[in-house]
Amino acid sequence: MTAGLALLLHVGAQVGWTSWSIHPSTVIGLGGLGALYLWAARRAGPSALQRGRFFAGLLVLFLSLNGPIHDLSDYYLFSGHMVQHLLLTLVAPPLLLSGVTGAMLRPALRAGGVRGAARFLTRTAICFALFNITMAAWHIPAMYNAALEHHAIHIVEHLMFIATAVLMWWPLLSPLPELPRASYPAQMLYCFLMAIPMTIVAIYIAMADSLLYPAYASAPRLWGISPMEDQQYGGLIMWVPGGLFFYGVMSVVFFKWSQRGVDDTAGAQVDWVPAPPAPPIPGSSAR
Repeated sequence: MTAGLALLLHVGAQVGWTSWSIHPSTVIGLGGLGALYLWAARRAGPSALQRGRFFAGLLVLFLSLNGPIHDLSDYYLFSGHMVQHLLLTLVAPPLLLSGVTGAMLRPALRAGGVRGAARFLTRTAICFALFNITMAAWHIPAMYNAALEHHAIHIVEHLMFIATAVLMWWPLLSPLPELPRASYPAQMLYCFLMAIPMTIVAIYIAMADSLLYPAYASAPRLWGISPMEDQQYGGLIMWVPGGLFFYGVMSVVFFKWSQRGVDDTAGAQVDWVPAPPAPPIPGSSAR
């Protein structure tokens, strides 16, 4: 046991578990997002639970983009990078989205053109397509290897993952009646279909006959994992936890639907419209 603990501490030191690497750009970005949230919350205060969810999402982003998870994914293991991507797309975005209220986002819709663009981008089919095309495209070897080689491209990759993941979660967690959630049956179908593209990409990676991402071949080896094994593990991480995650969400949606009944529109939000003007006072004359 002592030898095993010594090996674990040695590996942890290699990955940076004892000396955290902090990237100022992430601190500035997350700090700015947190400050914007607190500013918006003054006018349309979210509940304590919503605040907790939002800042938990920021914490997940921070832990994913700094410290050992960042170092493991960038410098050692492709499989570590897949864990990071799942945190950036399946854990942090739903926490962030469930932490805001419609009143916090509604003022942004008043800007010219924003409402129309938002209606288009939050359509269920568009959310599905944008996320899965982004996920698949960035795992093409040429693009993935370019992101590993150039830090600026890597930042763009992660920003695209997070932005399209927020859209991907919109039909399930929208806080705005103006941009409503899908109905419960549609949410279940959406979750079922969402697992398919990720599974295809994962199979492509896990079953490849050669190394798709050669940067990891020259990385220091950890835990005796060869580069090919690392690539296969990465594909399996995307395949199994990624796919099962959506089936878990689908199960939650089913139980919510069963509690509300079998009305096909249950779960969908009614479009928000301004209150109609008050009727005229009897006896008054209209001019």
